[in-house]
Amino acid sequence: MTTMDGEVAAGFEPVRDAFVANFAQHGDIGAAVCVYQDGRPVVDLWGGVADPDTGRPWTRDTLQLVYSATKGATATSAHLLAQRGALDLNAPVATYWPEFAANGKAEIPVRWLLSHQAGLVSVDQPVPLAEALAWHPMATALAAQRPLWAPGTAHGYHGRTWGWLVGEVIRRVSGRSPGRFFAEEIATPLGLDFFIGLPMSERDRLSRMVYKQPDVDLTAVPPESIPEELRELVAAWRDPNSFSNRAFAVTDPAEIDFNSPEVQAAELPASNGIGTARGLARMYAALIGDVDGVRLFTPGTLASATAEQASGVDQVMLVPSRFSSGYMLPTETNAMAGPKSFGHTGRGGSLGFADPEHGIAFGYVMNHIIGGPDDVRAASLVEAVRKSLA
Repeated sequence: MTTMDGEVAAGFEPVRDAFVANFAQHGDIGAAVCVYQDGRPVVDLWGGVADPDTGRPWTRDTLQLVYSATKGATATSAHLLAQRGALDLNAPVATYWPEFAANGKAEIPVRWLLSHQAGLVSVDQPVPLAEALAWHPMATALAAQRPLWAPGTAHGYHGRTWGWLVGEVIRRVSGRSPGRFFAEEIATPLGLDFFIGLPMSERDRLSRMVYKQPDVDLTAVPPESIPEELRELVAAWRDPNSFSNRAFAVTDPAEIDFNSPEVQAAELPASNGIGTARGLARMYAALIGDVDGVRLFTPGTLASATAEQASGVDQVMLVPSRFSSGYMLPTETNAMAGPKSFGHTGRGGSLGFADPEHGIAFGYVMNHIIGGPDDVRAASLVEAVRKSLA
């Protein structure tokens, strides 16, 4: 029987029930969920096993890598710089990063980097992984890269490159690496357990990820046996030159071991944030209101940060997606808590978001990396939040 711990405020019991069901029915091994309402925690639950190899239990302070849910933290850093007048999101990137102007990119505004409209989902020559982890070689490669589509005419998920692109702007403007800026300006004032670049001193708290293998490898199925609505997507997976593959093949080797201490210690502002569900929820709560005397965004910054910038069929994911300047916006498959919500998912199921309409902020992290349409864990928790609010 899975051990659970934590607290739930009266009225939010459906979230506890959904959390328990995720372990019993939907594959969770170790996980945590946290919900803030009007700046105060109303759900803070954790349970299961942090390391299946050793049986180490998941505790209140277990840390978890959240893949692309990291983008929400990095976007917050960029908007904080804009709020302070140090960064103009509508100015050309080259204003802050002159080398970026190469190969027809002189007029690309910072906002297009944030909203996945720059056409820089990949690099022509993958960068050796060790060099990419060291930061500057990948930033140099992206500065020299020619866009893969006319910037501003379409959007496509910059799954890996987004972190170096937005992170380099943060570095140029602030004089600090994106992980250090986040730590000093956001995590420390709020007391967040969340890191972009994990310190060695925190490694003992880290969970170990387990990856679920797909039940069926669609790339090996005869084309005529694939459902018509999936054929375009499967064809893209089979094509090594498709944007869908190139977006995640920017390093050599293309596959990155996110359980590796070297990867976890590096700063990958698109994909290797490590923290707690409480840290995610608390950050989003501070974007929409006061949390223990700290509020990150003014109303004007919040409106600018969450205004839709791109929508429609994504050039990389080949499904409809919506983006503001750095945050995902609600879609049919990721409704969050309502139409005013904003946040970011991560590979395998992690999710952080805020809903200013209901004063809600949410964080969910887990070590069983499942993902795909059959993964209902985050959605069931969010549905339970909506039920609690109703």
